[in-house]
This record gives sequence, C-alpha cells and structure tokens, in this order.
Amino acid sequence: MEDSGISSFWGPVTSTTELCEENYAHSSYIAEFYNTISNIPCILFALIGLTNALRQRFEKRFSVLHISNMILAIGSMIFHATLQHVLQQSDETPMVWEMLLYLYVLYSPDWHYRSTMPTFLFLYGAAFAVAHSWVRFGIGFKIHYVGLCLLCIPRMYKYYIQTKDAAAKRLAKLYVATIFLGTACWLFDRMFCKKLSRWYVNPQGHAWWHVLMGFNSYSANAFLMFCRAQQLGWEPRVVHLFRAFPYVKIHKPKKQE
Repeated sequence: MEDSGISSFWGPVTSTTELCEENYAHSSYIAEFYNTISNIPCILFALIGLTNALRQRFEKRFSVLHISNMILAIGSMIFHATLQHVLQQSDETPMVWEMLLYLYVLYSPDWHYRSTMPTFLFLYGAAFAVAHSWVRFGIGFKIHYVGLCLLCIPRMYKYYIQTKDAAAKRLAKLYVATIFLGTACWLFDRMFCKKLSRWYVNPQGHAWWHVLMGFNSYSANAFLMFCRAQQLGWEPRVVHLFRAFPYVKIHKPKKQE
C-alpha cells in the first residue's frame, strides 16, 4: 500500500509485490511492520523442530529442512521490512529451494537412482536462482511455486493412508488445516485490500498467513519425521510439550544408537 507520512530509511519501494498493510506506519526502518514481525513465530517453530531433530539424532535431512524453514522466515522478514526487489529474492528463492528439499525428503526413500535426485534438484535450484535474479517472474513465480507444492501432495497422501497411528494422522490433518486456513487469509488480504484499508482495524491477513504457514511447515516436518522413523524401525510416537505442542519422540534399537 502507499506510504504513510513517515520517511523511508530504505528508499522507494521497488518490489513487484506489496501487501495490504500501510508502509512505514510504525517505523521508518520497517516497511510492513506486522508482515515482518509475524515471521518470528515461524523461526521459533523451526528452532523447536531443529532442536528435536538434533537431540534425537534424526537424519541430517530433517535438520536441513528445519534450517531451511528458518532461512525462509528470515528472508521474508528482510523483504517485508524493506520492500526492495533485490531482497524480494531473499524471500522467493528460498521458497523454491525449500519445496525442492521437501520433494527430496518425500521421494528419496523409494528412488532407485539416489545420486541423481539430489544432483538434479541442486542444479534445478541453482538455475532458478540465477534466472530469478535476472527476470521478474511475477505471476509466473506463483504458478511455479504452486506446481512444486502440488507435486508433494501424492506422496504426503500415501504416507497418510499408510500411517495407522492416530496422533501422527492428527499432525497430517493439522498440516492440511493450516494450509487451507492460511491460504484463505492470504486470498482475503489480496482480494479485499481496498475494503480492508478502510476498516478501523486491519485484520492483517498476510501476517496471519505467515504464522499459520510457520506451524504448517512444523506439522509437515513432524509428520515426515514420524513416517521416516517408522521406515527405519525407530518406534516413533507423538508426544506433547506442556500437553499442548506436538513433537515426535523415538526409541532407536541399541545397535543403531
């Protein structure tokens, strides 16, 4: 949205995307205040997941997955704080890299030529980063990202129907519920921005999208950790921190510890 009377530390807006929040309404250093700080819960969720993965010695792929969630949230904070096109890539490029990592985690256990998958995904991610640094994709980026997300669905569904544990299935349902609710917040913010800007209080739909997608990523990661632990015979179970926050606890056979 258009700038308020506060001067901008970062200069004119150059990004191709602006959300439904008044620019520099609270500080000359933060363009979109709520869209910036709403990434903090995403970082905390990822940090909890990373701590659990390291403490119980899950495969390194899950540590990398949680770290990628943190990098994505930090990139989003930088972008929304500045609304500079060069920093927009610090938000969008990690989004693609993260989805490529999810594709690897989802499909690699059954991939016969295991060395080809990480090589292809790495080259694809590198090529996209280079192309994205030169071309402003706009709507093309969104279509590309949604396409990568859709590639994950068949495998996630397969894991869901193969899982018998009710608590693990709830993690998968949380993943689905948060992505639908988050998408609704995103669409509401985009489609009704002019009306929302006249409300006394802006509901900050995009900020809620950040929070919900942070928990969405955590739920997806926890569910995948459970499924992978089952494949490896690590006797996983879903427990709750303070009887509220779910995480996966495993018991490895002694010969694997």
